[in-house]
Amino acid sequence: MSYRIGHSYDIHRLEENRKLILGGIEIPYQKGLLGHSDADCLLHAITEAIIGALGLGDLGTHFPDNDPKYKDMPSSYFLKEVKKLLETKNYEINNLDSTIYIEEPLIKPYIIEIKRNISSILGIDEERVNVKATRGEKIGCIGRQEGIAAEAVVLIEKRMIYKKL
Repeated sequence: MSYRIGHSYDIHRLEENRKLILGGIEIPYQKGLLGHSDADCLLHAITEAIIGALGLGDLGTHFPDNDPKYKDMPSSYFLKEVKKLLETKNYEINNLDSTIYIEEPLIKPYIIEIKRNISSILGIDEERVNVKATRGEKIGCIGRQEGIAAEAVVLIEKRMIYKKL
């Protein structure tokens, strides 16, 4: 078996008049994340962690934020495209661990739905996906509610190819 690990961190500023999307799920809140796409920092971190595990650069290399094609694009699109890359390279996800850094709103009521959505997009069992959240404890830009960040680590493994004799 051939294993590879990818890691990524993403952060976006909170702004008025934006939807708050995390893990592809809209979370009711008075502010949302600012970005060229829907600014889903969790899906960005997961997508880039997979790209990193494959050794193929970063999110901006594949989906530049100055390309009008990606303006207001749902971040699930990026994850779906990177899943295709993963399959093309003959890898599959062994497991994924992620953390959302957020002061408000409370994410706990949405964790199961976020986890289900991510596992559905990736086509893997829910037990291979972990999503957790932690607060900034009023410290730094997260604690002052200026932004939200996410971090992801992914372990991928090469699929066995069996040839007929």
